[in-house]
Formats: sequence, C-alpha cells, structure tokens
Amino acid sequence: MPCGGRSVAARRRPRRRNIKRYLLISAGFASLALGVAGVVLPLLPTTPFVLLSAACFLRSSNRLYGWITSHRRLGPYVRNYLKHRAVTVQSKIAGIALLWGVILTSALVFADALWIRLILLVVAIGVTIHLVSMKTLTKEMLSEEEEESKHGV
Repeated sequence: MPCGGRSVAARRRPRRRNIKRYLLISAGFASLALGVAGVVLPLLPTTPFVLLSAACFLRSSNRLYGWITSHRRLGPYVRNYLKHRAVTVQSKIAGIALLWGVILTSALVFADALWIRLILLVVAIGVTIHLVSMKTLTKEMLSEEEEESKHGV
C-alpha cells in the first residue's frame, strides 16, 4: 500500500466524486440554458429542463440548488411544480399561445415542404395536449405556499 497506507483505488474515489460533481453541475447549467431558451423556443420544453437542472444541482451543490429554488423567477415555478406537480393557468396560456404563434409562423413563412408543415403541426398538437393535461396550480395551492413561506416552513 503505497502513499500513506491508502490503496490506489481509495485515493481515486475523491477524484471520481469531484468529476461526478462537476459533470452534474455542468449538466445542470446546460439544462438550465435549454430551459431558459425554451421560454422563447416552443419546441424546447421549459419545465423538464429546469427541473432536471434543479435535480443536478441537488446532487452536486447545495449552494446552486438553493440558488435555483430561491431564484426570483424560477424558484416559485420549481417549488410549485415539485410540491404540487402543477403549473399556473397563465403559464399554460402563454405557453400555448407562444407555441402556436411560432409554429404557425414557421410553417407558413419558413417551411416550404408539406411534410415539414405536418411535422410542425403534429409537434404543436402534442405539446398542446401535454400542456393542457398538466395539473393547474390553484389559488389554494398558491396560498398554501405563501403561508409556508411566511412561517419559514
């Protein structure tokens, strides 16, 4: 056993943990970038990427997980989704409106081939069904969240 009585495998473990940590942090930021891009690009789903980002940060950095869950814009969205598995009506309406606006513009202005227009239509219908089928965040759920934040829970 060279080097202080520790085996080579035991000395490598901290490096593997560090590599895993940095990979998770990198994946978290990449996922966050895709989630933020998904706000304006309807083919990228915002919620799964932001939630994946939060999960990566949870497993790699308490500071980054705290940052994303307490973020002014993303924090309530992440917390409400994690707690209630729901999004607001406004999020659904904005998402569907933006989705159809961009899809229709793309299909009518940029896509010449019929098959591309059909693919865009199928994607838009699929995403719309997904958004509509998501549970809607109610006022009761929101007030429960506000009560908990007042009491520091």
